[in-house]
Amino acid sequence: MSDSESEQSHEEQEESEEENGEKSIEASDADKEKTWEELGLIDTLCEACRELKWKAPSKIQREAIPVALKGHDIIGLAETGSGKTGAFALPILQALLDHPQRYFALILTPTRELAFQISEQFAALGASIGVKCCVIVGGMDMVSQALQIANKPHILIATPGRLLDHLENTKGFSLKAVKFLVMDEADRILNMDFEVEMDKILKVLPRERRTFLFSATMTKKVKKLQRASLKDPVKVEVSNKFQTVEQLQQYYVFIPVKYKDVYLVHILNELAGNSFIIFCSTCHGCVRVALMLRALGLAAIPLHGQMAQNKRLAALNKFKAKARNILISTDVASRGLDIPHVDVVINFDIPTHSKDYIHRVGRTARAGKSGKAITFVTQYDVELYQRIEHLLGKKLPLYNCVEDEVLALQERVGEAQRSAKIELKDLDDNKKGKKGLNTDLDDSEQFVGARKRLKPPGGKNAKKNWKRTKN
Repeated sequence: MSDSESEQSHEEQEESEEENGEKSIEASDADKEKTWEELGLIDTLCEACRELKWKAPSKIQREAIPVALKGHDIIGLAETGSGKTGAFALPILQALLDHPQRYFALILTPTRELAFQISEQFAALGASIGVKCCVIVGGMDMVSQALQIANKPHILIATPGRLLDHLENTKGFSLKAVKFLVMDEADRILNMDFEVEMDKILKVLPRERRTFLFSATMTKKVKKLQRASLKDPVKVEVSNKFQTVEQLQQYYVFIPVKYKDVYLVHILNELAGNSFIIFCSTCHGCVRVALMLRALGLAAIPLHGQMAQNKRLAALNKFKAKARNILISTDVASRGLDIPHVDVVINFDIPTHSKDYIHRVGRTARAGKSGKAITFVTQYDVELYQRIEHLLGKKLPLYNCVEDEVLALQERVGEAQRSAKIELKDLDDNKKGKKGLNTDLDDSEQFVGARKRLKPPGGKNAKKNWKRTKN
């Protein structure tokens, strides 16, 4: 077992031990339906919820909102797609109405896409009361962000790295007045990845503030939670420790590694008409699968961390608008993104951390809808897969594939793999050869080779010569 694996299993053991010192509220299914008014929200916000077609509060909202309105710090644990954003946004907006001020709340998220999504929800809920939000994430122009910050918005939504850049470089920007700190996907933010940034950010925040931590998988390590400096927190749990929603059908497929692509194409054909998210472990793998599927005529679009931010948002918007029905992504899209029409999640590469599995499959079966999750397990992934089953506390059923039907696709998939390989090589050559060229794989024709084929060969006079020969 490698160091990282032994460390992870040790972490999972530690997290399974209960830890005291915080009040805990658990919601039972028998909880009767409540209205927004009964939670203690003012009429303006209740009306805003109804306009967003939120008919009644979800479990996490029923439990967390009254506690937040009483002035407690919260550790919120609820399965994916259960309305956690609303659970912290509504109490913050109510407090903002009572004591209006600029830089009122800071929301920290691990990914840029999630930051934009939370901003949209705040803007929608606070439209009638004129709430101003500002998104501070990497990959965007710092000067225009600094101008937005200078307008003193009420709500700041940020990723830790870029927020720290602004704290160090933008004159006059201070978080001393912040009244609320929210960490969405808190276990990821309190993890080692953001350790340096978080320590610096927490130092400049005022001690007298309210802190909310929300996630579907929460760390129980006391040290990590102490770093967020919670005061007398109330733990609001509406799910068992690691739970996926009941409407989610989960399967696995056990296959040799060399047939992964063929099985993927078979499953996409078999479940055609659905909307898919396919998770790969690397950016390169993500691009390769996207090119291969496009060579087979499937409308696939990639999303990964090496794409420029505007391309990432464009890819996501195309998928949300149903212009493309297959999104191939790294773990950048595994947390928090709310795309209601996702029918199937395919784990093409199994996640190395079992918790990431919960977040990935949580992209489907959201808000009471049903969905499917299929995980590819090769001969090298058995141990990782067993760890996921151990975490879920149940064995998953096998997804039935007729082997002859799958292998009949081998030749076509082989051709697509070869063309994807050539295009990937072209992309790499472009990157090395012309640094000025924007080589992000976006959703244009330039990588399908169509433009090359349509251009007449030759120099400047090629078009004239071509027309002449035509006539």
